[in-house]
Amino acid sequence: MRVNRILLSSALIVVALVVQVSVLARLHLPGAVPDLLLLTVLGLAMVYGHVGGALVGFGAGLLADLAPPADHAAGRYALVLCVIGYLVGLIKPDNGRLKSATGPMVVVVVAAIGTTLMYAGVGALVGDTAARHVGLGSLVFTAALYDLLLAPFVVPGIMALARRAENDPLADSNSQTKKPDISTGWLSGGTGLRIGGQRGGLKGGLKGGLKVKAVRARTARAGRIKGVKRL
Repeated sequence: MRVNRILLSSALIVVALVVQVSVLARLHLPGAVPDLLLLTVLGLAMVYGHVGGALVGFGAGLLADLAPPADHAAGRYALVLCVIGYLVGLIKPDNGRLKSATGPMVVVVVAAIGTTLMYAGVGALVGDTAARHVGLGSLVFTAALYDLLLAPFVVPGIMALARRAENDPLADSNSQTKKPDISTGWLSGGTGLRIGGQRGGLKGGLKGGLKVKAVRARTARAGRIKGVKRL
């Protein structure tokens, strides 16, 4: 990944995680907690593609696994977000620009449901049965609802920032003001002049030589004729 991608993704992920843990988790909403971290990964994956989405998802999930008050095995959410980021990156729109809001909203709902189910499935594999006691159905419904309501305020802004970082105006201005490489032009110009001069010299030399030879031939003929007449 590029440096600007890494810096922007890291900053957005940290901010999203802090807001989710310190604000959204303290609202005590029924069911699931609005997953701001998931929405951030979705927005970045729809601009960076499947490889960038997988890397961003893994980093975001691992940070969520290690940040307090995490009470699950490390790597669990990293695996889930890595898979989600990869799959969402596969449907990356052209130039990272959305043509309508319907597609992204469907992506958000499917990602929220898939994330909840995958998280519960991985938890069941490692012996975590908390989802059964809370109710998997209510978790899936509330996760999709909260993320859908929050997505219009998060995903477009994340994508706009990612596109702006991809364009990198500073790099563009530097490339425009950068001095052109004059070595190629200098070599081609110098070679052209030298070749032209050589051609001109050759042409002049050939013409001059032919003229001298013609004069000498005429003089020799005249001398021979005069000599014959003298005899």
